Amino acid sequence: MEATNLTYLSIGSNLGDRFLNIQEVLFHIHKEIGEVHATSHVYESASWGFKGEDFYNVCIALRTTLHPPNLLDRMLSIEKRLGRIRQNTREYVSRTVDIDILYYENEIIDTDQLTIPHPKLHERRFVLRPLADIAPQHYHPILKKDTRNLLQECKDKNIPKKTNRALFPSRKALFSNVQFIAIEGNIGAGKTTLAKRMSTDFNGKLVLERFAENPFLPKFYEDRSRYAFPLEMSFLADRYQQFTDDTSQFDLFRNFMISDYDIYKSLIFAQITLQKEEFELYRKVFDFMYKEVKKPQIYVYLYQTTERLLENIKRRGRDYERNIGSDYLEKINRGYFDFLKSYPKENCLIIDISEMDFVANRDDYNTVVRTIQNFALGQGN
Repeated sequence: MEATNLTYLSIGSNLGDRFLNIQEVLFHIHKEIGEVHATSHVYESASWGFKGEDFYNVCIALRTTLHPPNLLDRMLSIEKRLGRIRQNTREYVSRTVDIDILYYENEIIDTDQLTIPHPKLHERRFVLRPLADIAPQHYHPILKKDTRNLLQECKDKNIPKKTNRALFPSRKALFSNVQFIAIEGNIGAGKTTLAKRMSTDFNGKLVLERFAENPFLPKFYEDRSRYAFPLEMSFLADRYQQFTDDTSQFDLFRNFMISDYDIYKSLIFAQITLQKEEFELYRKVFDFMYKEVKKPQIYVYLYQTTERLLENIKRRGRDYERNIGSDYLEKINRGYFDFLKSYPKENCLIIDISEMDFVANRDDYNTVVRTIQNFALGQGN
């Protein structure tokens, strides 16, 4: 196995959503450069060397197998993808992201492309203050002083302010902090596919609805009035038992839980399918059960147009779904939106996927994941 090298980076942003810009840098670094094992607090400070908006700044420690020139190339690529446009000028300007190598082990490098340690490290409090969080005793190989001494001697008048923003070294760490995500949507929206992919990509415990095993479902699509009540009661009993079992059992080898349904869907479907008297009886049973189940920290609703839903249903070719009509799907959509009006906004995320195909298009999938990621970041900050 190739040896890894301890590297310290400084990351800053003063354009757009500064916090999300820096968080995206960390996610890219974790995926493309190396493992982030220490992150400073997030600091806010005035622009240095020019007049511009205030910056958010952090320092991170990571281990990488990349050598300094390759590390620099990868960092410049990340900057470009996140919207940084480098000017052909020596003047400082505002930027979406700025990534600098501060130290690479104890190496001293001085070329036309790269200087390590960073030549202005000791002059900048917005670098030294966060660096002191994670490497207070790291010695500058040229100046022969550690970070604490450099910070004490620094003549920079700009004093960084510590914020309460919390960064995550990877998406896995972020979703681990979330603990439980429910993916919901109409029939054919793709909620199971999304839940499966996210559980695989981010090491989540997968909780799937076992709707296909319900013996009343094919009969319901043939004769709704006769089989509506036994179907909904059967669904409720199965969902309650499964949901309670699955969400109460902690998995030491998984970072979080993700399901392709929330048990509240039982009430939404029941209100559509049952007669008034049946629904009132059903609701009494449901309310008792719902008090006992685990609630998701993030409830994601995938909105899809009725036309696309019908296409998806037809494409997957389940015999018992062949008679589903647009009216029924529209009622389900309305039922979900009525429910979401009363759901806490800080826990509810609606994603319009009517112009996406995250099943076939990786970019669309990444867009959906990024939307959930940013919502989760907003919950904790």
